[in-house]
Parts: sequence; structure tokens; C-alpha cells
Amino acid sequence: MVWAAIEENNGDRTGVIPRVARQLGVGVGVGVGVESLRGWVKQAEIDRGSRPGTASEDRRKISELEREVRELRRANEILKAAASFFARELDPRPLR
Repeated sequence: MVWAAIEENNGDRTGVIPRVARQLGVGVGVGVGVESLRGWVKQAEIDRGSRPGTASEDRRKISELEREVRELRRANEILKAAASFFARELDPRPLR
């Protein structure tokens, strides 16, 4: 709807998003809905490549990779602790 309204305005974006938000009944009288719609339009433009930024799919992949890195680091710490524990258990020298 936003892009259709922009086309109707001969490419002029002025006031389009608030008008479309009112038509959709998104956050009427609050302003939050207008900003939500503005964010959705911006992200849609990024996703289709007409605006620079991180695409939704890339953001999702980055989140998954960050989660995986956290899990691997945690597993690595557990393995280090286990290796240290078993090294002490197998050490023939007496404790001081």
C-alpha cells in the first residue's frame, strides 16, 4: 500500500506512511504505529535491495551463528574443565 501510494504521488513520499497507517488503523492517534509501519517499509526496502542495510535473512543467519558460537564456547569451557580435572586425577605426584 505504501509503494502504491508513493506511485500515486508521482514518487513523492511526503506524508504517505502516516496516511497509510491511518487507513490501516495502525496506532491511530498514538504515533507508535506510524513508526512501526515506517520501520517495516524500511526493512522491506532493504530486503528487496533498494536501500542499504542488513537484510532480514542475513540478520537471522547472523543470530543463528552468534548462538552457535556461544554454545561452542560453552562446550569448549566444559571440555577444558574436564581435561584439567582428569589431568589432576591421573597425575601421580602427591597433592601439597
